[in-house]
Amino acid sequence: MSKQASNEAAEVRPGMLLARPSVGVILAAGRSERLSRLTRNGSKALIRLGGMTLVERAVRGLLACGLDEVVVVVGHQGGPVTEIVERLAPGSVYAIEAEGWEAGNGASLAAAEPFVADDKLFLLVTVDHLFGRGALESLLAAGGPAVLVDPGPGPAAWGEGTRVHIDDGAVVAFGKELATPTIDCGAFVLPAEIFAYQRAAEDRGDASLAGAVTAFASAEPLRARPLTPGTWWHDVDTPDDVRVARDMLRRSLVKPSDGPVSRMLNRPISTRISMALASLRPSPDLVSVITLLLAALAAWALAAGAGIVGGLLVHLTSVLDGVDGEVARLQLRDRPLGAFLDGIVDRLADAAIVAGLGVWALGSAGGPLVVWLVVAAATASILSMASKDRIAALGMPMPRERGLGYALGGRDGRLLLVAVLSLLGQPLIALVSVAVASGLALVLRALAARSTGIG
Repeated sequence: MSKQASNEAAEVRPGMLLARPSVGVILAAGRSERLSRLTRNGSKALIRLGGMTLVERAVRGLLACGLDEVVVVVGHQGGPVTEIVERLAPGSVYAIEAEGWEAGNGASLAAAEPFVADDKLFLLVTVDHLFGRGALESLLAAGGPAVLVDPGPGPAAWGEGTRVHIDDGAVVAFGKELATPTIDCGAFVLPAEIFAYQRAAEDRGDASLAGAVTAFASAEPLRARPLTPGTWWHDVDTPDDVRVARDMLRRSLVKPSDGPVSRMLNRPISTRISMALASLRPSPDLVSVITLLLAALAAWALAAGAGIVGGLLVHLTSVLDGVDGEVARLQLRDRPLGAFLDGIVDRLADAAIVAGLGVWALGSAGGPLVVWLVVAAATASILSMASKDRIAALGMPMPRERGLGYALGGRDGRLLLVAVLSLLGQPLIALVSVAVASGLALVLRALAARSTGIG
């Protein structure tokens, strides 16, 4: 390392804890010849996944992590990329052009120095790395220079990735020739001093990002932050990687809190619908309203005694119920107001469907028993959903919903019961089943909450 680089980096002392980064840098200057079949010699940052270009997904992902500003470094065919970036969040997102980007992504990093020189730490990612929700959080919370690493990559990722040698939690070497099982995920938290090390590496003929961070790690502490279990990332370098990333993105739309029916029956269909709709960029709220209208149509069919039509519409409502949230997560547009609207729509849809069943049952059987069953089914459904909402709102551990009671007591299970029994022409049994399943799920959640010892 040059004397100048050593002096400029001296302020970063071992063990020093710095603030959480507020600025992110995205390197999007490269050509990526292996993707030329898809890019047609354009920028790989313009490849679309889930209805958004890679650069838009990267920018929105960093903003969703709580960063105040994002700087995108462009190079090859940078004009179209800049146009997208400048429309995203004026005043918070900027595009800058890297001169000499052809030399390597370390040269692209150097272009960001004027924008982050006054920041103690900044987050650095590359545009061709896709990160799932929560994947960057442990890195952002590192409190100092760090790299996100995958300690258990698949064979393909390990073969392509940059391997990391770690000693006592600190990185001591990067390289594709290393035999260690851990690879880096292309995300770093770095201090402004990295630029001195980048210049030193470039003076030695290495203008790569790996060269810059290797030089830094050889002289200063660089923590290794493992990928949080349950999160994911993917490097998009080839057309096959694009296909795999698209599938990983679709699978990430499944929620951990999904009931068994939704997880095994509804999501495999709804996530594919969401991915097919992605290019249209539909409003999640609009999808919620359409789902409510479909539920109203199902209720009308049930009230008219059209069990087959009503049952099919009820099941379609159940499947589409997940699409609004999936579209929001896919577009990184999920927000509290949307979740609130979705909850209201769900309650209205449930009420309409139970009412439709009640009218059908009254017409076929009559008597006060039907009225009581309607009241019981509606009340049990509301209390069952309310119990789940309260557990989440109070931050209590969500019980693992396994077994028949949970499978049929959740909203997805109740709607499946209604759909099947409507197809069989049994509205009265459907009302009884909804009341019993909802009540059972309520009791199981209450017992699970009690067993946590919270309170």
